[in-house]
Amino acid sequence: MAARSMLKVVAKTGAILAVALLAFGCASISVSDAPDRPKAELISMPAAEKAKFEQDRKAILAMAGDFDVTFDFRETVSLTPGYELKKPKLSGADEIVRVVEDRGNFISLQQILVMKVGDEMYVTKHWRQDWKYEPAEVLVFIGGNAWERRAVSQKDRAGKWSQVVYQVEDSPRYGAVGAWTHDHGVSQWSPPAEMRPLPRRDMTTRTDYDAVLAVNRHTITPFGWVQEEENSKLVLRGDHHVLVREIGVNSYKRTNTIPKDGDDYWNATKDFWALVRADWNRLEQSTRGFGLTIQGEPEPLYTPILELADNIQAGKTTTAAAAGEARKVIAQFTTTDIGALSDRIAKSVKIADAAAPAASR
Repeated sequence: MAARSMLKVVAKTGAILAVALLAFGCASISVSDAPDRPKAELISMPAAEKAKFEQDRKAILAMAGDFDVTFDFRETVSLTPGYELKKPKLSGADEIVRVVEDRGNFISLQQILVMKVGDEMYVTKHWRQDWKYEPAEVLVFIGGNAWERRAVSQKDRAGKWSQVVYQVEDSPRYGAVGAWTHDHGVSQWSPPAEMRPLPRRDMTTRTDYDAVLAVNRHTITPFGWVQEEENSKLVLRGDHHVLVREIGVNSYKRTNTIPKDGDDYWNATKDFWALVRADWNRLEQSTRGFGLTIQGEPEPLYTPILELADNIQAGKTTTAAAAGEARKVIAQFTTTDIGALSDRIAKSVKIADAAAPAASR
């Protein structure tokens, strides 16, 4: 199925909610590319620190594999007069998570949705998560489809990992820095609250809030891993305030029943996606802050790039040609002149009000 149609199918099932990670096994340490901490220091880690570092890596890599996933989101506390809690949103999907890169102190994981609708299998690229040990900076969301690189002090990054999550076409979504702990036999990563864009389940249906302030905990379990979210839905127009609180639990349960369609897609398109990631990385590193020229759900950005990947797998275009077209799309919809947050939010609200069903306003 074409990427645009696939996303509509996914949206109906609520499957584009996941933002988590985990895999199994622990590769040997490689420090060939470690700009945030000198190579010599990583090699000569004290024994206790190295043991903890290896535990952390094992937990991150424990997020790769094949999973049956359930997404359960429930608003819990209304914090605005007159606001009524929305109904819980429960959905599910099948996903594979593959290790894109492992440099020891940097691990990248890619999630791919594999769905059966009727008698047909549909596959599409989902979120990517990048983990970096003791990062000197982290890419964070600052509202209104804009991001900035935030410096992390030596004290605040010591022994910790950043996680930066990327959208389906590899634009950023959000980032945070937190510590992995392994107390009482439980491995979990717990960062402080950071802002993130609206999830697609709300971006495409609601106009009453502008960002999420989220605590995003990842826990390795005997059956796979779980992502627990504590979300405050923020209104960033007028007097900034919290609209409502929400709890989300995304459970990834290992399975061996997912067909190989996801790996077929990834093997056919991974070189293309490597070139797309490189384009986004060049933009990130060229400026302190950048954003999208469009507000709200960035469908005009991700739809053509996902379709280019589909065309590669179908043999309709080459990787090089598709990468060139993707570069043009990224250039069209990105800017380093992000302007004021209030202006970005006002534009987003205007677009959302025009597009949203009357019942959601």
